[in-house]
Amino acid sequence: MAGEFDEADRPLLDRPPSSERRWCRKLIDLDEAKDQMLFALPMILTNVSFYLIPLVSVMFAGHLGHLQLAGANLANSWASVSGYAFLMGLSGSLETLCGQGYGAKLYRLLGLYLQAACIITTFVAALLSLLWWFSDAVLILLGQDPEIAKAAGLYLKYLIPSLFAYGFLQNILRFLQTQSVVMPLVVCSLVPLVLHFGIGYGLVHWSGLGYTGAPLAASISLWISVLMLGSYVVKAEKFKLTWDGLSLESLKYVYLTFKIALPSAAMVCLEYWAFEILVLLAGLMPNSEITTSLIAMCVNTEAICYMVAYGLSAAASTRVSNELGAGHPGRARSAMMVSLKLTVILAVLVVSALGLGHDLWASAFSDSAVIAEAFAPMTPLLVASILCDFVQGILSGVSRGCGFQHLVVFINLGTFYLIGMPIAILLGFKFNLYAKGLWIGLICGLSVQMMSLLLLTKLTNWTRIELARDSSPKLVGEIV
Repeated sequence: MAGEFDEADRPLLDRPPSSERRWCRKLIDLDEAKDQMLFALPMILTNVSFYLIPLVSVMFAGHLGHLQLAGANLANSWASVSGYAFLMGLSGSLETLCGQGYGAKLYRLLGLYLQAACIITTFVAALLSLLWWFSDAVLILLGQDPEIAKAAGLYLKYLIPSLFAYGFLQNILRFLQTQSVVMPLVVCSLVPLVLHFGIGYGLVHWSGLGYTGAPLAASISLWISVLMLGSYVVKAEKFKLTWDGLSLESLKYVYLTFKIALPSAAMVCLEYWAFEILVLLAGLMPNSEITTSLIAMCVNTEAICYMVAYGLSAAASTRVSNELGAGHPGRARSAMMVSLKLTVILAVLVVSALGLGHDLWASAFSDSAVIAEAFAPMTPLLVASILCDFVQGILSGVSRGCGFQHLVVFINLGTFYLIGMPIAILLGFKFNLYAKGLWIGLICGLSVQMMSLLLLTKLTNWTRIELARDSSPKLVGEIV
């Protein structure tokens, strides 16, 4: 009959979605999920690249001898605990300020916030460099072997320039991230990483610097990243609204930025330090060599897995802060729900791979059959902690997007140090569960942290956040 046509002849865009596609859309917003994954993957590559640059330097130093390996490893661990983690945390203020500023179309503020954050970074890095300069004495006071501590102290002296570079990198990264500009980050992290292999080899083996050439190479490579990203921000036409050049006006925003940066740093460091404390506690146990190796393997595995979660965490933070800044609390909440569903899917994939291939994974750390055998019963516990860590990672990103860092500080302090650590010590030492006891205590802390963040998110009045933003449009950060 005239006017009738077969379903197959109907234009694709006009066809009703299939029942399968309708079911998928009820489960998850496919378009939002696609956008977040395309955002998260470059962020994962970027973070892995920046993580590997100092690690590759440790590898170059480690091939010079056992003392050099021990010194470089201790130095790298101390650098992460006392410097890099803190600077990365400080940059979290820009996820709130720049993210909401961009969503509110207050574009010029983004450049001013970036400059204010860099001023804070310069001051903090200068203070941390003093700590690094005298790190050999500090490490000896903490009970480390004097010879290894001196080697670590020498390594850290040549790593001091990387402190400033790392802080600037994290600030620029957040500046770009909150504008959903992520692909240049991949280029400006992978290229320096590739160059780093040549720089490291040349300084260690050809220049005569030897051991000290390894940390110097890391500093140079991180500064190359800073120069590449900085040049891109200054030259690219797309930033003509958000980067208006250097301005003394940025000094007006230093206090506001610092007010959010300090709790941002605290929430990162409190969690990071909890993992490092477990390694120290493992060293106090009987058969400490095996126990320390097991806990260190679990910590490193958790850190590597968290890099995957952190890509989605950055996506969640950006989407939530942009939508809140634009005055769309409903969309912010929807974006958060998509992030949570995606992270559960990714977490299941990661832990399934770990569960099936734990023997192969253990062999990557050690050739010892004893270590592999001891790692097997730790795998279910590691799976539980990774699942919790994935979910809390996304919720932490949402909290940064909302500007709730000051609340998360108290959550992390209570869950890790009033719940997790006491249970770990009790089970590990009193009940003689050793490595298992330590990790069960950590799981208790992580699970309570996750539930606390879920409760915080559940109780959040998204509309009230929007109204607070509208009542004070000059400073987006005042919603916190």
